[in-house]
Order: sequence, then structure tokens, then C-alpha cells
Amino acid sequence: MSTIAVRRAVLRDGGPELPYAEAGRPGGPGEPVLVLVHGYVDSWWTFEPLLRRLPSSLHVYAPTQRGHRDAGPADGYLPEDFATDLVRFMDGVGIGRAVLAGGSSGGVQARIVAGRHPDRVAGLVLLGVPATLADKPGIARVREIVEGLRDPVDRAFAEEFAAGLTAEPVPPGFLATVVDENLKSPARVWRESLRGLLETDLRATLAGILVPTLLVWGDEDPVLGREDQQTILDAVPRSRMIVYEGVGHVPYWERPERLARDLAEFVAEVQRPPGQTAAAD
Repeated sequence: MSTIAVRRAVLRDGGPELPYAEAGRPGGPGEPVLVLVHGYVDSWWTFEPLLRRLPSSLHVYAPTQRGHRDAGPADGYLPEDFATDLVRFMDGVGIGRAVLAGGSSGGVQARIVAGRHPDRVAGLVLLGVPATLADKPGIARVREIVEGLRDPVDRAFAEEFAAGLTAEPVPPGFLATVVDENLKSPARVWRESLRGLLETDLRATLAGILVPTLLVWGDEDPVLGREDQQTILDAVPRSRMIVYEGVGHVPYWERPERLARDLAEFVAEVQRPPGQTAAAD
């Protein structure tokens, strides 16, 4: 079990200041670390249950993205803006190469980085990440509501939004804190981040990903169906999927113990020399 430290990083080239959580021990030279990338209106805290369960031998970072929670404000909330920040963040904290694990829409910016900067990415993990989004049932209604949001964002809407992501109950105190964190993002970030996701050709962000890629999908996901995940598997050559039965959209809330094991195993796998098996370690 890891202890979590919270720090701040100032990004180069005039980028915003980002808070981040760090856990685990630094590895040896050339060993990839794990970077967790949160999704829509979340913060690093969405990974708190997972961070505490990851082995202390694994060095992990989880930045909060621009405009979210207490991260520095900025103009530009397209997935490519968040992807640029992610590379700058890695530069700022001295990460040469990492396994990127994106949760929900955070996987979009993670896969953009994997496609554009393969030298910086040892492996990619997509945790309930959409192949496409604009075509999903109910998204037009969500956009209509979000476009009407003003500060302060309505708590009842935020509670309904968060509760609708899971297939089974999560601890009420945890969910209340998730909502508290979501409400720290101003209405402008809710609106502009969603516009960015819906106005970007998300299918195009699947191009050029050649690193080992692991999909984790809950078969009770209320947002993404199996066919959506198949689109990713078909587009990314070195991809495979683990199905979490009875789990909804956020496996890092619903199955943090299992996910911690699967992530640690995947990081170890991508570190092995080609042809070497786990039994030979």
C-alpha cells in the first residue's frame, strides 16, 4: 500500500500550474513509471482508492488537469490541449517514459500522447474510455444541461451525474467527496471540456498507437457498450481487453483492488525484454 504525497508542478512554455499526487518509490534508470490521467470534471482525487492500493514498489503520478479543482486556469479545453499539458507535466517532473492509464475521457488525451510521442510512452491503459462519444445515447441531453450550467454548478445535477456512472453502490462518503471535487470545477470548465470532447473526432485519436495497450471495461457500463470497445481493439494493433463483470463505467471506484493488481502486472509486462516471460523473471 502506498502513501500519497500532493505536490504542484508549473508547466513550461506558459502552461498552468497543476497539482498532482505522487505515490510509491522511484524506480531505476529507464524504468517506466505509471501516470494516471483523470476524466471529465474530475481531479487526481478520483484515483485515491486506487493510489492507496497500488504496490509501493510502483512509482505513480496523478496530475489534476488545467482548470479542474485547484489547477491553474487556462484557455483551451480540447483533448489536444490536455494532451499537450500531459507531455509538459512529464517534462516538468522528470518523467522520460511512462505507462499512461486514462480513466474515462482521460484516456483520450492519454492515447493522443501515445500516438504522437511513442518514445515517451511504454504502454497505454484505457479504463472505460470511449472510442467515440457524440453518438452515445443521451449525450445530447447531457450537453443541453451542461450548456445551461452557471456558477455555482447545481449539486443535485453533479450528484446525479456521478451516481449514474456505477453499476453497484460505492461508499456514500466517497461518492460525496467525488461530487465535492467535481463542484470545484467552474461551470465554464464543465461546458468547454464537454464541447471539446464532442467536437473532436475521437475516432481519429486512435490512429498511430503502436505501444502495448490494455483496455479495462465493465460489462455493466451505462455509457459504453462492448461494440465501442471493439472499435478500439480493431484500431490499435497491440491491444487486448480485460472485462470486469458486474462493473460500470469507473473500475477505479468499483474494483480498485483488482485494478491495482492488473495495472502492476501490465507495467511489469511492458518492462520485460522482448521474448522474456513472467516465469523467467
